[in-house]
Amino acid sequence: MTVLDRRQMRDEKIKQLKEGRSVYAESPEFIRLIKRGIEKENLSVKLEQTNGGCWFIPEENE
Repeated sequence: MTVLDRRQMRDEKIKQLKEGRSVYAESPEFIRLIKRGIEKENLSVKLEQTNGGCWFIPEENE
C-alpha cells in the first residue's frame, strides 16, 4: 500500500464521519492519520480503543 492510498482511505473515512457514520481502523499508522484528519477538520468524534483497533464515532451536535 502506498502513502497515496492511505491518504485516500483516510479522506474516505473522514467523509464518512462527516456524514455521521462510524468508522474503524486497525493499524496504528492509519489510526494516527485519521486522528490528524479529525483534528484538521475540527470534528467532534468519540474514540473507542480496542485490542484490535479503534472505532471513531461521530458525536451528535446539540
